[in-house]
Amino acid sequence: MKQQKLGFIGAGNMASSLIAGLLADGYNPEKIWVSDPELEKLDSLASRFGIHTSTNNHAIVENSQILVLAVKPQVMQEVSKDIAPTVSRCKPLIISLAAGISEAAIDRWLGGGNDVVRCMPNTPALVKTGATALHGNDNISAEQRSQAEAILRSVGLAVWVEREELLDAITALSGSGPAYFFLFMEAMEEAAMKLGLPSQTARLLTQQTALGAARLAIESEESPAELRKRVTSPGGTTEKAIAAFENGQLRAMVLEAMQAAKDRSLQLSRELGGE
Repeated sequence: MKQQKLGFIGAGNMASSLIAGLLADGYNPEKIWVSDPELEKLDSLASRFGIHTSTNNHAIVENSQILVLAVKPQVMQEVSKDIAPTVSRCKPLIISLAAGISEAAIDRWLGGGNDVVRCMPNTPALVKTGATALHGNDNISAEQRSQAEAILRSVGLAVWVEREELLDAITALSGSGPAYFFLFMEAMEEAAMKLGLPSQTARLLTQQTALGAARLAIESEESPAELRKRVTSPGGTTEKAIAAFENGQLRAMVLEAMQAAKDRSLQLSRELGGE
């Protein structure tokens, strides 16, 4: 895997994070190529990582056995159609990071008959704690699955889903999920300040509590429900707080929010995935 020539079209945060993760895992920087229209981004990546850069997308395709499409969904069609002749000639493994764009649309824009893996990463990949779901089209081999997984595992957890349509639910869960936790942390901070705590104290304690709860959930064999029960003593303070959340229909609100996110993912797929 580390000897494969790897190209990125798009030099944004996700591409930068993946490159950093791969190099930390021992990937050869001489094997990595990146393109972007912004020279400032390319100069920064070349300086930080010692990789090859270009403003010519076709040059990246020609130097790639694996090609990561790290552009915004809104420009994916334009970029894909432009590089289609070169992709058809070079036939790299295609890995798409764009939300809402189906494998079929990407394959069609690239000329057809391509090996395509679609990924749904999330922003904690920026600090190597990402959660990514992957799905590949029928052309993908076991070796290509392994290659795609290795790239995404360089920045966190990577799991495969059996059906592509599940990526819309993944978008609602881990794709949008960090924002849900940030909102809850924001609400906890505000509540703590209203209860008299200084803002910096409220923020630090909120952040550490979130980190501790997440680590405990990851490292424990017990479910979140069981962990919650452990903290919730009968007649205690936590029980009162949990009762207030339940009376406020927190679970129904979470389901409603995630359904809305999934519906929007489906809508974007229809809007952006057409001709």
